[in-house]
Amino acid sequence: MQLFPFGHATHPQWQMAAGLVLAQLRAQMTLHGYAPAPTLGLLYITDHYAADAQDILDHLGGELPLVTDWSGTVGVGIASSNVEYFDEPAMAVMLCAVPSDQYRVFSGVAPLPATFKPHTALVHADAGMPDVAELIAELSDRTTTGYLFGGLASSRGDVVQFAIGGNGNLQGHGKAGGVFSVAFSEEVALLSRVTQGCQPVAAARTITGADHNLVTELDGEPALDILLEDLHVTLDQPEAAMAALRGTLVGLTQASEDVTNRAGHFGNDVVVRHIIGIDPRRRGVAIANKVEEGMKLAFCRRNVEAARADLVRICSEIREELEPEELPLAVASALAASDASAAPTPDRQIAGAIYVSCAGRGGPHFGGPSAEMQIVRRALGDVPLVGFFAGGEIARSHLYGYTGVLTVFR
Repeated sequence: MQLFPFGHATHPQWQMAAGLVLAQLRAQMTLHGYAPAPTLGLLYITDHYAADAQDILDHLGGELPLVTDWSGTVGVGIASSNVEYFDEPAMAVMLCAVPSDQYRVFSGVAPLPATFKPHTALVHADAGMPDVAELIAELSDRTTTGYLFGGLASSRGDVVQFAIGGNGNLQGHGKAGGVFSVAFSEEVALLSRVTQGCQPVAAARTITGADHNLVTELDGEPALDILLEDLHVTLDQPEAAMAALRGTLVGLTQASEDVTNRAGHFGNDVVVRHIIGIDPRRRGVAIANKVEEGMKLAFCRRNVEAARADLVRICSEIREELEPEELPLAVASALAASDASAAPTPDRQIAGAIYVSCAGRGGPHFGGPSAEMQIVRRALGDVPLVGFFAGGEIARSHLYGYTGVLTVFR
């Protein structure tokens, strides 16, 4: 297994940032253990560079002619190993050493050829698209595993997608909207986990009355009454009630799925949505999602400690799945290395990683600059990693909120 070269940089001028990134990539491509001739590039930029997206893509493609395929998008923040860039012009690139016959870059403009069988897919989508959640579910159905990973672009300016297919099936789309993906065949070994960022404030209940996005009954009782009871507030004190409601969200899942795991945190299939209003006349609660009778619902709040613990959990699960029962000395030493001496190494069994987190998370949510990525590094180890902070996170067939999606190439 060869490590994926990666680089990241910030600079007011994108040309200077690109030069710094290219220097890192070229240096790594000469090192033992790193892939010398990767063909798939992942590019993430902050929205400061969004207006120059096509020029950046053209420049990197010209400087790295061996890289024939590109995918990526824009975020209000981007991430790389142990660092986050928010509110500053920055870019991150990772060059994936995946055989060219084991992946395809595609979109709605240029669909997958019938001869390619997608096992899973990395997805970048435009949040402004109508019915984006339905499109994600449809795309999931086209893969043999039903598993997608990725996120929605987030930008205060242009919404940018990157998609170039070297096999001739796709041209560059520097500022095009839509859904752009990289499909991987079953030969590409991937591990992926979802980490939740909210904690339930009361037990989950079954929706027994619903009208489109209005929940009218929970367990046969008026939904608004249940909400006020769970929050320990009353409409007789409107200021206190509204303050509590503003900080409350809902976790939704299907009737057949568990809402919480053994640790009391939300399970992987729970999607978090905002409360967008209340209906005192119908005693209902309106949420930012269509609901149906039989679904399970739990009121919840964002919780930093729960988010930190769950992030460590998914990193630990990935490490445990990759580690054999008996470790060679080199592997054991690499996994036991301290932060000061840790460095990307094939002995960690991870060639590269992609992390997509909610734009409302990151260091600011976890208590300091780059705090979220530092948690990932301490728990997972120092591995090649890039990612972005999204307007919605994609895992399986779901569109999440306030979560992180970590995917590693074995």
